[in-house]
Amino acid sequence: MTKYIFVTGGVVSGLGKGITAASLGRLLKARGYAVTMQKFDPYFNVDPGTMNPIQHGEVFVTDDGAETDLDLGHYERFIDEKLSRVSNVTAGRIYRTVLERERRGDFGGGTVQFIPHITDEIKRRFYRGDGNKVAIIEVGGTVGDMESAPFLEAIRQFQNEVGKQNAIILLVTLIPYLKASGEMKTKPTQGSVRELQGIGLRPDVLVCRSDYPLTQDIRDKLALFCNVEPSHVLQNLDAEILYQVPLMMEHEHLADVVCESLGLENRTPDLDQWREMCARWMHPEKSVEVALVGKYTKLHDAYISVVEALKHAGVAHRTDVRIRWVDSETVTPENVAEVLKGVSGVLVPGGFGSRGIDGMLCAIRYARENKIPYLGLCLGMQLAIVEFARDVLGLKDAHSIELMPDTMHPVIHLMPEQEGVLDLGGTLRLGSYPSKLAPGSKAHELYGADLIHERHRHRYEVNNDYRTALTDAGMSLCGLSPDGRIVEMLELPEHPFFLATQAHPEFNSRPNRPHPLFLGFVGAAVEKQEKTK
Repeated sequence: MTKYIFVTGGVVSGLGKGITAASLGRLLKARGYAVTMQKFDPYFNVDPGTMNPIQHGEVFVTDDGAETDLDLGHYERFIDEKLSRVSNVTAGRIYRTVLERERRGDFGGGTVQFIPHITDEIKRRFYRGDGNKVAIIEVGGTVGDMESAPFLEAIRQFQNEVGKQNAIILLVTLIPYLKASGEMKTKPTQGSVRELQGIGLRPDVLVCRSDYPLTQDIRDKLALFCNVEPSHVLQNLDAEILYQVPLMMEHEHLADVVCESLGLENRTPDLDQWREMCARWMHPEKSVEVALVGKYTKLHDAYISVVEALKHAGVAHRTDVRIRWVDSETVTPENVAEVLKGVSGVLVPGGFGSRGIDGMLCAIRYARENKIPYLGLCLGMQLAIVEFARDVLGLKDAHSIELMPDTMHPVIHLMPEQEGVLDLGGTLRLGSYPSKLAPGSKAHELYGADLIHERHRHRYEVNNDYRTALTDAGMSLCGLSPDGRIVEMLELPEHPFFLATQAHPEFNSRPNRPHPLFLGFVGAAVEKQEKTK
């Protein structure tokens, strides 16, 4: 039978519920348990696909083509399991499903209500019929928020249905410190617990975020007034790197407490590789600086999977990868040399819209002409095509029709299957697709395979009318869809490392298993730096 762990938040948002949940997943998996994870978000967007990255952060794409919350990226990186569209559920999706059923007449003409119809739909998505697993379910928002009420009521009902021995509640809460009095305050957490108790829920475990270690007196006070076992009051301090959190929570006995609460055998965990990976991360032998040239640099979470993939590759090379955040709107032909001075690699990530495009093109040209390692992702590949067409082929107005609809040279055009699509949400080419790699190419060397699979999120592609001109001028279209129709990857054989992909390989990188493209890019950047010393 599946065991369930519900992770909620108390006092304030932004406490790191996702990292706490992911860390618990890693600890349970290290004990040999099959783990799956879900995120329930209280917003009314059907999914985050149309949300502004500066407000919401990265849209994480699953193999089966779901556009999901960035926390699913953390889940996959920590538990090293591929999740699916059932792993991220929003209030918008819940209400849409109920209303669609009402329109079909599924409720027999009855009145559709918050209880039972909305809560029943939420509970239906809790239930896992995929064997004996531990399901960790994070509920977004904060206890007391009106938006979270349906989910908390559904948890109350669900816990009664499956039995409290099979479904526990973990509350991630804040213990603020007042400098003026030199005191840690427990009242806010007590208030959050009272909110839960008022709707019939009681937390089984408190995970306390704090700037300072919890004293035993504080732990005892929280246990007494929050009605939890003293051993179930745990601290979760800030970590230098995210991947230390599972080890810190192992020291706090988080998984031990959870196993005890659920009646699971508390097996000896195997965390040796994880500890080794963290040790390598903390003690690099060298450092390298790469430029990330994007339009959403004001919120680093907009590129969080890219950042993590760079760091993963750095660990493998025993290198601290330092990122120079470059707002592409500020880059011009006149200042590009100064803006990128001293970097050993340039990366242009994905994105949409015309803002900052000229700056990205400047950065790509500078990297190409100055033999600086370059990695382009999605938009970064399309713009590599545009830059090459303009500055090598001499097609001065070459562009993507997304960005310049009236260009005479649409080297990037709309995919045929996207013609006539009006809705923005969920209509892109999404999910995992195969690519065939050219033997002898740098890409083939890095992957070590003829056929690969990567996740995609785009609706524009390379215009095949320009393939011959591009290849005649020295560009290798080294990755194609199996039917040969779609250009998936390119490289410049005469360049030390110039490689771009239509995909988002960052989504498949893991801290103890870095992605081949990022591994190659960081390796090339290190080599570049050593040559320029």
